[in-house]
Amino acid sequence: MNRSILCIAASAFLARAVIAQTPRYSIVDLGTSPGGSSSMANVLNDNRLVGGQASGPDGVQQAVLWGGPFRVYLGTPGLNSGVFGVNNSGQAAINGEAAANDPFNENFCSFGTGLRCIAYQWQRGAMTALPTLGGNNAAVGNINNKGEIIGAAETATMDPDCPSKVLFSPTGPQVLAYEAVVWGPKLGDIRQLKPLPGDKIGMALWINDNNEAAGATGTCANSVLPPLALGPHAVMWDKDGTPHDLGNLGAKAINMALSINNQSQVTGTSSLIDEAHPGNGHHAFLWTAATGMKDLGALPGDTGSVGAMINDAGDIVGVSFDLDGNPRPFLWHKGTMSDLNDMVAGKSPLQLVWATAINERGEISGFGATAKGDLHGFLATPAGQ
Repeated sequence: MNRSILCIAASAFLARAVIAQTPRYSIVDLGTSPGGSSSMANVLNDNRLVGGQASGPDGVQQAVLWGGPFRVYLGTPGLNSGVFGVNNSGQAAINGEAAANDPFNENFCSFGTGLRCIAYQWQRGAMTALPTLGGNNAAVGNINNKGEIIGAAETATMDPDCPSKVLFSPTGPQVLAYEAVVWGPKLGDIRQLKPLPGDKIGMALWINDNNEAAGATGTCANSVLPPLALGPHAVMWDKDGTPHDLGNLGAKAINMALSINNQSQVTGTSSLIDEAHPGNGHHAFLWTAATGMKDLGALPGDTGSVGAMINDAGDIVGVSFDLDGNPRPFLWHKGTMSDLNDMVAGKSPLQLVWATAINERGEISGFGATAKGDLHGFLATPAGQ
């Protein structure tokens, strides 16, 4: 057998080996509220409890937990709400609108109503509002297994650098400064996570069970609040609150740390080139203390990507974009990024669009499109579980 034939045979063997090692998933459409058309799965815990939001017939978004065949609406005193964190004890971190208008018509919750945005902890049917740093609004990230919630809270200080118009996110206008905070573990407790030296504001979206947090700091002019959180400096905070700049992949335009696991590994997204040359994309990254920030690339043919969450096994889920902004969900597993749509075992009820979270069992939450084009939350479960 000549060398070329041997090479072809070896390549075919390696391709089959990679396919055999790639997880396969069954997809469950989480559906919507009765009469509603959309839902989003934002997070899930290790017990297959999924948190997110679902719209009713009137279009109002309601915070919801999905557990197997059951759906629990958590509700808030105001209008729209959503679950953005759920731990293994079933405690949930919620953003919900108050019944009262924000005095500055801010849109901290990004629902576009001008109502105040309140951070809540939900536990066993009880909804508890969380404090701010003197301002009117607050927004949550995840909740760890100690019951601590990460997020951002307004101060009472007016910041002239803040945007005066509604942004694409769609947050804004913004008047008051805000800082990254940790609530808990005792209800009512709040502590500030200081920004990097030279920065004025901060936001954090993830806290692990070792009290290390991930987010970004910057100024009110160059940062964007969740859900499409953006900032110039990707940051990890030690358990004592000390911030560390995680660096970048080539530019300071967009550098956002979105998730940190219990091994202190961080994922997020980082700009590839200088802000003076827009349009060249940003990539998902994996940061470790040993290697620094590693570029994870994007799916074939795409120009941008975002690492949304990393589990303790080092698996990362997120979204990859083409030049026109069309999204595809990815799983980064054992050094390889794959389109989650290509990993479905059998027929999927949805065209998967975005992956939001992955738990320690390898299950993935996100949202996808129905045949009608409606967005529905999903739970992807590894085949055989």
